[in-house]
Amino acid sequence: MPDTPYERPRRFTALVNPISGTRHAAGDWDEVTARLRTAGAEVTTIATRSAQHAVEAAGDAARRGDVVVAVGGDGMVRDIATGVHTADGVMAIVPSGRGNDLARTLGIGTDPAELAVLLLEGSVRSIDVLEVGGVIAPGNVYVGVDSHATRLINRLRRLPALLVYRVAGVLAISTWTAPTYTVEIDGRRITTRASTVVISNSGAYGNGLRIVPPAVLDDGHLDVMIVDDVPRRAIIRFLAQAAKGTHVGRPEVRLETGTRVSVAIDREVPVCADGDEIGTVPIEVRLLPAALRVIAPPAPVV
Repeated sequence: MPDTPYERPRRFTALVNPISGTRHAAGDWDEVTARLRTAGAEVTTIATRSAQHAVEAAGDAARRGDVVVAVGGDGMVRDIATGVHTADGVMAIVPSGRGNDLARTLGIGTDPAELAVLLLEGSVRSIDVLEVGGVIAPGNVYVGVDSHATRLINRLRRLPALLVYRVAGVLAISTWTAPTYTVEIDGRRITTRASTVVISNSGAYGNGLRIVPPAVLDDGHLDVMIVDDVPRRAIIRFLAQAAKGTHVGRPEVRLETGTRVSVAIDREVPVCADGDEIGTVPIEVRLLPAALRVIAPPAPVV
């Protein structure tokens, strides 16, 4: 779907995660708010108390016709997207978390002046999303050594972002034993011992890793990456290659596409969506095409 203008005067409700990043989300938003109000915009700011509060407040604001601004990281974006999607509203992002991978993929920066102009004048872009157990994930759903790492990352909030992502990865690898997965993609079944399975819409996570390079936010299908079981030392090499996207050429990596994926595993493994643990297997993930409207720079022309 092409980018479109948002016709009526914009009112904003910002939902701020007070613990995002290094707890600077509120200050980041204050700088943007001052510029919006100078331009005559009506702005409401709400500090979120929990993921559920964020989802509910986002839905309420969207139903009032406000642009709902997610001020935080990828987890906050996921919660706001869940609420906005249910209300068929419009959201925006002020990236203030540790990863900010969806904002980076959309071309949204962190400069307050540029963010204010984007919020006031930017077009609305429709993107696909993933739905898993009622959660709307604009980015990725993943289960395996990387979801184990995410569990560790969320326990190490005081470390700098880039450091914690790399340290957690090493710690996760050192304690990981690959289980057996059964993955069904649009009815096609794959059973394998695997290190991880990533069901991707954006393809980006882990503070800049382009983990599934073919993934595109608005191409009408999801991308699945299955990484078969390999020695631990190979996983470390895999992560180094993932920084450049060259890991997809490795023999243990397979890529598939579809619109509906189910994952079952022979032991309990955490399931993560856009930076947070949301449950355990088994899961079913559906692609919802062009289901979320977000203020963002125009999509690249390819």
